[in-house]
Amino acid sequence: MSKHAVISARIDPETLATVDRIAAEQGRSRAWFVANAVKQVAEQESRFAAFVEAGRADIAAGRVVDNNIVLT
Repeated sequence: MSKHAVISARIDPETLATVDRIAAEQGRSRAWFVANAVKQVAEQESRFAAFVEAGRADIAAGRVVDNNIVLT
């Protein structure tokens, strides 16, 4: 069994109400909803960081296209 960590965050009442409403509509707990949301955003941010790093590696290797080319 994996260990889980507990985190806390301060959110405004409107966001909390939205979280509670969506969680209830899905038959899930607030904790499940928040954990799922954090997981999705963390994965998205990780993919974006890898995308940026790949671009930086391409630049460092000279794999670029000059966008100042004038087409006639």
